Amino acid sequence: MILSRADIQERIRTGEVSFTPGLDGFQMQPHAVDLRLGLEFHIPKTWELTKEGRRAIMIDPLSGTAAENFDTVTLKPGQYFELLPQESVIGTTYEAIGLHAKDLMCVLYPRSSINRRGLSVALSGIIDVGYTGHLMIPIVNNTDQQLIRIYPGERVCQVVFQKISSDISAEDAQLHGLTRAKYNGGKDGFIGGKSDREDEMQLIREGRLAALKKDFALPL
Repeated sequence: MILSRADIQERIRTGEVSFTPGLDGFQMQPHAVDLRLGLEFHIPKTWELTKEGRRAIMIDPLSGTAAENFDTVTLKPGQYFELLPQESVIGTTYEAIGLHAKDLMCVLYPRSSINRRGLSVALSGIIDVGYTGHLMIPIVNNTDQQLIRIYPGERVCQVVFQKISSDISAEDAQLHGLTRAKYNGGKDGFIGGKSDREDEMQLIREGRLAALKKDFALPL
């Protein structure tokens, strides 16, 4: 069941949902809440200077070195961020969200007005029961020649609240497959978050998918 504006506001009043800083009147929608773009951006590095020379950086999600492959830019209020054609960055939400109820999760979506500007905001994702923290926003300038300027504070995405069929305990909410939750809240969830388990990544790197399925078969 998707929560309406009245239901969302009631959950906020009872403390089951929180936003820090609090919401303003522009953000409440009939059955969603718009979130604003924050001040922090993570920019992929494309090259580095080594003793051998200038080396292109390949981002390997299984290497465990994600933090080393991004520069972080933190703007001041009133500053803007210009995306180059085809550039991809990761922004953050201005508000931190807190889901404190055992029966509530969210789905994150882009606002259509952002996509119409030539930006791709790939946001369809789940916000788990019990999550507290800022959210990461992957943003791509899809144009070939046009610089696109974005401002911290713009409403770029929205969360839709959904009531789940049965309560989930805080312990169960932290369990993602065989691993505890990757993200521990805060704006460093992307850079500082946990990687997937090493034994899983090792089997993937070696191409041993059959062994992965066998060794970690889901007990029913």
